[in-house]
Amino acid sequence: MAEYMILLFDDETAWASASPEEYDRMLKAHGRFQEQCVELGGKIINSNALQPTTTATSVRGDVVTDGPFAETKEVLGGYYLIDAADLDQALAIAKLVPVLKGGVEVRPIMVF
Repeated sequence: MAEYMILLFDDETAWASASPEEYDRMLKAHGRFQEQCVELGGKIINSNALQPTTTATSVRGDVVTDGPFAETKEVLGGYYLIDAADLDQALAIAKLVPVLKGGVEVRPIMVF
């Protein structure tokens, strides 16, 4: 098994304007995703959602600024760290991650 990070990129405004029913539907979809990951033979090691980009602080060298570094519609909103047999299995799992209007990125964890 190898570790893969699934990064969730989504539109913050879609989440901010989601109705309580849509928000609840997405939370349930993430619960179902976690079950599907196991069904596909993977394992979630850790996962978290991130606070909105309005809470971000960027550091570039000695310069510290409020907010995200780049203006973009889709922002990193959370992650799943998974164990998967290989990249193909990690991608099969990643295709099941629920997002409102964005997508995901899969990256293997570097082993030193």
